[in-house]
Amino acid sequence: MNTTPAATRPVLDRSGSRIDHLNVAVPDLAAAVAFYEPVLASIGITKMLEIPAIPDADFPAMTGFGLANVKPYFWLIDHGTVGANMHLAFTVDTRAEVDTFYAAARAAGATPREAPAIHTQYHDDYYGGFVNDPNGINLEAVCHHPEDDEVTTQK
Repeated sequence: MNTTPAATRPVLDRSGSRIDHLNVAVPDLAAAVAFYEPVLASIGITKMLEIPAIPDADFPAMTGFGLANVKPYFWLIDHGTVGANMHLAFTVDTRAEVDTFYAAARAAGATPREAPAIHTQYHDDYYGGFVNDPNGINLEAVCHHPEDDEVTTQK
């Protein structure tokens, strides 16, 4: 728990990161895509590219997701082993999007971890909802904006 008083915590830019793309190994690509496609679509992330396996090159099949008009940045990689304690958090612009993501994930078969709520241990406006995907990966949607100061970005 963050015990630093809110008034003395540094104000951070929570708008983005320097991560270009992320590969997530899954044991069954088709099953993972069937789960992630509707869940990610709930927050404007769509399936953009499917790359077939190249067995002679030991290159697994993969499916890439991203925002419209942006390159894929979230990749599911076939025939992999899910790592222990894996946690993936997707940033959204509104608390309603957190709620929508959580509901879509539950409808797609995710197991609940924590229903959408404020988590002041991170910062005063941290609104997140957490589920486990069918492979046990901890998924989260998070909004870093106060309810009255939510932003809109192009999706």
